[in-house]
Amino acid sequence: LYRTEFLYLNQPTPPDEEAQLRIYRRVLKRLAGAPLTIRTLDLGADKQPTTAGDTGGPNPALGLRAIRYCLKELPLFRTQLRAILRASAFGPVRLLVPMLTNLSEVIQVRQLVDELHRELLHRGVRCAKEIAIGGMIEIPAAALCAEQLARHLDFLSIGTNDLIQYTLATDRIDDEVNYLFDPLNPGVLRLIAMTLDAGRLTGTPVAMCGEMAGDPQYTRLLLGMGLTEFSAPPSTLLEVKRIVTESDAADLRRKVRPLIEDAASRDLAGALEALNLETAPPP
Repeated sequence: LYRTEFLYLNQPTPPDEEAQLRIYRRVLKRLAGAPLTIRTLDLGADKQPTTAGDTGGPNPALGLRAIRYCLKELPLFRTQLRAILRASAFGPVRLLVPMLTNLSEVIQVRQLVDELHRELLHRGVRCAKEIAIGGMIEIPAAALCAEQLARHLDFLSIGTNDLIQYTLATDRIDDEVNYLFDPLNPGVLRLIAMTLDAGRLTGTPVAMCGEMAGDPQYTRLLLGMGLTEFSAPPSTLLEVKRIVTESDAADLRRKVRPLIEDAASRDLAGALEALNLETAPPP
């Protein structure tokens, strides 16, 4: 997963199409045929660009950021999309749209990608015949409408950091309230379950990124909820992979379903600890 906003931070000017293309090609070369998921600009909130006007607003986390910013700054967005489409000629590339709120945004992005794809092909520029477009489920409204969004997207990715923040109205870096930032909150788990159910119902792959996906204590729980694609940092990748390969997913589904259905009245932290001990293979 390539988070492209870091190309725009601390730069005097935004990277042009050719500069972005060179970087994407370099990454694809190193991946040697493995798929590259490029997340479109997630500027705003805690990632304020130095190359554009102030996007902070009175409440940056709820303001002009991610796909909202891109659809407002179309010349900037078009440049990025052209670079991504051109990069697709050099290896398998997927496009991931952050912070979707509604279906209208998905339709606008698809129309824009189709328009730019036609223009590039008309100019004789090499591109893949088509590019998969996915959406991030980071806002409760998106999770509640995940089935509708999934029918217009090629894949979904649950961004747990923002999903938890927006569901619980809690900033995880605010020392005054971060004790409320809880991945096991029943509301959070139900939104994750709804998104996974939407993926199964529509045949749309669902992945998860964010700290929860890379934390081994949650791996068995998420497997039992039906998650099969985890985005983990290098520091925990091997441990998460070990748990996945050693687990009986069908058995975990049977054990986890009652936990989720009765989440509001359970000590989920204790139940998760018991689940991890019960299903861990003997040393």
